Order: sequence, then C-alpha cells, then structure tokens
Amino acid sequence: MAALIKARTVVSESASPPEAAILRLEPHDDPESVKDRLAGVRRIDVHFPKFGEGRGYSTGWLLRTRYGYRGELRAVGHITRDHLPYLERLGFDAFELRPGEDPHEALAAFEAVSVDYRK
Repeated sequence: MAALIKARTVVSESASPPEAAILRLEPHDDPESVKDRLAGVRRIDVHFPKFGEGRGYSTGWLLRTRYGYRGELRAVGHITRDHLPYLERLGFDAFELRPGEDPHEALAAFEAVSVDYRK
C-alpha cells in the first residue's frame, strides 16, 4: 500500500468517501469538463502516471484558482518527495506516494525548498 501524506502529516486512510464523491483526472482530462460536478465531489485524485508527466500540475492549479475547488486535492501515481513542495504550492493538500517511498523522509522535502521564485 502506498504511503499517504495529508496536511504535512503521514496518515493511514481508514475509510474513503463513496465512489461518487471521488473524481479521478488523468493527464489528458480537461478540468473545465468537470467544473459543474465539483460541488458534489469531496476528493479529486489527479493522476501522474510517470515522472516526466507534468500536466497534473496545471490541472491542480486550475481546479483551485479558476474553478474554486475547495475539497481534498490528491496527487496520485508516480509521486516522489521531489514533487511535494511544488504540488503543495499549486493547491494539492494530499499526496499518495509511490510504493517504496518513505513518507517520513518525504516530509523533509517541504523544508528543502525555501525560495518561491513565483513571487
């Protein structure tokens, strides 16, 4: 089972929301196509199928800024500690690490990047 980080804490997920309350977006999915369904969604899983696939970053940013999504935004798939600080800056608040990633070591990544060049 993959490790899960929520709000910069390692957690074990005891129960998931009903399937109807979870939306999964793949890299080719346009977040605009689901904007009318967001009110009933408790969690959105944005899938990163491989290391170099970056479209999920834009998906997360659009969901938070343009479409006003306020529920859990979870990065899933090929997620490593190197991704965490950047994903968090774009609005992700939960991270399902790939198998084998040490979640406690991954938490250190949030402190490793101290400068935000976007400002």
